[in-house]
Amino acid sequence: MDRRELLGLGVSIGAFAATARVVASEAQSVTAAGPYSRCFEQLDQYVAQYLRDMNAPGLTLSLADANGVQRVCAYGVEDLGRRTLLSAEKLFHIGSISKSFLALCLLQLRDEGRFDPHRPINAYLPWLRFDGFDRPITAHDLMTHSAALPDGPLYPADPAFRHRATAAPGSFFHYCNMGWSALGTLVEQIDGQPLAAVLRTRIFTPLGMAETEGALSLDLAERMAMSYQPICSDRPYPRHGALVQSALIALTQAAGCIASTARDMGRYLQLLINRGELRRDEHAGQRLVSQEGFALFTHPHIAADEFGPGSAYGYALAVDQLDGHTRLKHTGGMVSFASALQVDLDAGVGAFASINAMQGYRPTPVTEYALRLMRACREGAALPPLPAAMPAIKIAGATDYAGIYTGSGGRQLKIIAEGDRLYLEHRNARVPLESAIDPDYAFVVQHEDYAHYALLFTRGGADGKGPVTEASWGEDWYAAPAYQGPREFTAPAEWSGYTGHYRNEDPWIGSVRVVSRRGKLWVNGVTPLEPAAENRFYLRDEPASPEWLSFSDFANGRARLLHFSGNVLQRV
Repeated sequence: MDRRELLGLGVSIGAFAATARVVASEAQSVTAAGPYSRCFEQLDQYVAQYLRDMNAPGLTLSLADANGVQRVCAYGVEDLGRRTLLSAEKLFHIGSISKSFLALCLLQLRDEGRFDPHRPINAYLPWLRFDGFDRPITAHDLMTHSAALPDGPLYPADPAFRHRATAAPGSFFHYCNMGWSALGTLVEQIDGQPLAAVLRTRIFTPLGMAETEGALSLDLAERMAMSYQPICSDRPYPRHGALVQSALIALTQAAGCIASTARDMGRYLQLLINRGELRRDEHAGQRLVSQEGFALFTHPHIAADEFGPGSAYGYALAVDQLDGHTRLKHTGGMVSFASALQVDLDAGVGAFASINAMQGYRPTPVTEYALRLMRACREGAALPPLPAAMPAIKIAGATDYAGIYTGSGGRQLKIIAEGDRLYLEHRNARVPLESAIDPDYAFVVQHEDYAHYALLFTRGGADGKGPVTEASWGEDWYAAPAYQGPREFTAPAEWSGYTGHYRNEDPWIGSVRVVSRRGKLWVNGVTPLEPAAENRFYLRDEPASPEWLSFSDFANGRARLLHFSGNVLQRV
């Protein structure tokens, strides 16, 4: 998860019920007897179900194969107040999928002999404030998210501040937008023009992506789809919580700077399906990037389970297997958009989907099901059945969590299971729980008294898959009857000055709530902190995460500033 999701506990939610109605046109090449037409009705049914389950406003979708864009359509609404239907011609932020466009530019520069991914990045950009662990950090390390750097600001406000890697490059995968922002600056330096111009010249124009923009600006207001975000950004949200229209943003950093339409993204899918070969007009038969470059682009350089079990990471695309076929995939999360891209290289089909809201998830299930449907059409096989519905209040193994949990002073937490539903007994009423998007052991309590944190459950056993033994909410901790560990915990006295709510109004940062529980400090009640040297605390949502917190500027015994991997938040 990226930093903004972590700070908001996966900002899992908030929306207005969407009417999932197909409203956009097909690509010109599609006819009623097209190669995939028999799956369209079933795909539309699934998208309608998905939007209802996730309570999303609207979604655009593009399908493509080696011959071109096969379908473009839109579902749901753009304006939640007026119920204006969404148009597939609107621009959507594609988020981190932008990185793959930059990777292709870098590989073009490699083909031209102007860029070496294994050369130290500071040899190109000596002003970068990156310190390697046991050797200089290379562009390859940044392109594969394997530099062991925290995801902080590329240009820290403190002129003496430097980002330090915490392990040898290649030791582990840790998603780092900052590294790709640096790579965008590198491309500008080598090519001698702004990144948006580089992207247009090298990628958009050859592919015929005439509507796509390589920089987000307020000048795009009339072309941009209206988009939404949760009304409060300091807490987890129930999936049916309130959304507010998001303000336009300006962004030129390469980590997520592209806005595109579904049709243009279909043209990008075609390029990936054809493994870097162009099939359009005067460019037909030419290559956007060499065969060797495309092989590097899609090579599984490092294990990346963050993208799913068995996934690896190439250069800005994840690589795995879907039903025995090689699949390329990536997602994009922005302040108020969520996107997903998938390509089945063996079947030669691809799908892109984007939602005009950020609700803590990506439309990955839509693109995955689209791949399976298109492949069935190509093979003349039976269409795969609709995936199961995913209502928020349906909880797998609900009975595992039921019972009475006891906290300090005899306080109790009573959890009731009824079928696949869970409830918290509170103030003589049953309050529904719903599954958070991430992590899967977190639940949103649909009551204002429990608004600021998720309710977490912990399982016993060496593999963490045993019976549920603990529950926690914020600083509160409760033990189940099966719990057999200690019940008294101590923490250093000075930690009491660290706890509290800190905030930065940058929409990418938001809030951090620090609580003390079970002798540890926790971020937002979810992520444990591990004390380290120099008064730093490392986040342990990942075993070796380089993300860190520190505290400064004490007044009346309480820290007034929290430093999050180089970003500064103030106590509120």
